[in-house]
Amino acid sequence: MVKITSEPKNTLDRLDWRILEVLQEDGRVTFTELGRRVGLSTPAAAERVRQLEAAGVIVGYRAQVDLARIGRPILAIVRMNVVGDVLARVTTTVREMPEVLECYRGTGADSFTAKIAVASIEDLEHLIDQLTPFGTTSTSIVLSMPVPSRALSPPRSDAGKSRSAVTPRRRQRAPN
Repeated sequence: MVKITSEPKNTLDRLDWRILEVLQEDGRVTFTELGRRVGLSTPAAAERVRQLEAAGVIVGYRAQVDLARIGRPILAIVRMNVVGDVLARVTTTVREMPEVLECYRGTGADSFTAKIAVASIEDLEHLIDQLTPFGTTSTSIVLSMPVPSRALSPPRSDAGKSRSAVTPRRRQRAPN
């Protein structure tokens, strides 16, 4: 289970963010091409990526898949009001459902939210029927994605930062 925390583990500099932007755009980019795009040598780019991986900033690389082309054109969000000891059981159930792409446990009335991809409305109905024993469900079918999954970029408050806890650097003064 992935825990969401509010404490930042690393402070990234502009170069780290640029590397992350390139890798999120194309996780298969070579170190040579990555270095060219961010202004580093191939070994320096490779080292920066290794540091970001070791620090837990980069946790994996994935292929983006067109859901319609694999036979799951219907994307839906299922929200549930889950209380008490039901949480462990519903978590186990959704982990076993290949249609479930992501799940979130949150606050408020919709304490459990799942993003699902199914082949048909009948499949959606069957999936919802499997979840209703655990609590009240509310389902929304996604019509379009005005903001599709996108690369993370630095928060506006970090725009001026130039030092990195992942890769600390010191500037040396030129001799007088």
